[in-house]
Amino acid sequence: MNGASSTPDQGAAGPLIPVLAVVGVGLIGGSFAAALRQAGQVGRVLGVGRNAQSLARAVELGLIDEAVSAEDAAERADLVFLATPVGGLRDVLARMLPHLPDHVVLTDGGSTKAEVVDAARAALGERIGQFVPGHPIAGAERTGPEAADAALYRGRCVILTPQPENSAAAVALVRAAWQACGARVIDMDAEAHDRVLASVSHLPHLLSAVYMEQVATADDAATRLALAGSGFRDFTRIAAGSPEMWRDIFLSNRGAMLTEIAAVRAVLDRAERAIDGGDGAALLALLDTAAQARRHWRKE
Repeated sequence: MNGASSTPDQGAAGPLIPVLAVVGVGLIGGSFAAALRQAGQVGRVLGVGRNAQSLARAVELGLIDEAVSAEDAAERADLVFLATPVGGLRDVLARMLPHLPDHVVLTDGGSTKAEVVDAARAALGERIGQFVPGHPIAGAERTGPEAADAALYRGRCVILTPQPENSAAAVALVRAAWQACGARVIDMDAEAHDRVLASVSHLPHLLSAVYMEQVATADDAATRLALAGSGFRDFTRIAAGSPEMWRDIFLSNRGAMLTEIAAVRAVLDRAERAIDGGDGAALLALLDTAAQARRHWRKE
């Protein structure tokens, strides 16, 4: 397989990925390209996207070498990284399929995996073995090519959810690419991934957005925002993320999201009852459990 090595160090043989195509050259896709370029593990980088100005900016920033169509990227790339909103994945793959050589490996950076796998199977059919699903646990509220950061994935975890049809070489190439970015790679079942990430990744974004919307639409929103301090800033930071991307994530992972929303609502109900009833002991117990859990969580 052209470019499908199982190790990130290619030595005299050249870079790990001779030609990389990135579909969606923003924070996630742009950072992937930048990290591989910084590591010397990519030759030429092709960019695919809907916004010609953003692609032109990505060229100016050195993230990509040229902007191409999805069809052209499929024909020319050794590895295709799909950093598009989850809801658009099937259409992109369907466009690529007729132009896709057998040696090309595809992967993604989507925050949900079960629906992504279903979409990939529907689009690729018997070529599903060329698609290795993945999810980097990294991000920021920034968007667009300017948000790209070659160090974004350093020391971060990337989850792969390999499928039975994937070849060992295809999985090894994707794993080696992420390792070249400085990431730690682990494998998970797609359903288990979605269940856990609904709790620790997706729900925090929803809660931050719901709270921000409630404040921003209040009659005295201007006064509230003028007086808001560091706690407000920290809690609402992630509400500034891409609305399109997070809409697709919430809907893609709706089952797990609904379960987590119900669990949070139950805790909110307990807190409301304690405050309404003046039950200081119950309120203290809830706050103490939360404080101790957060203090003992060392991941920063």
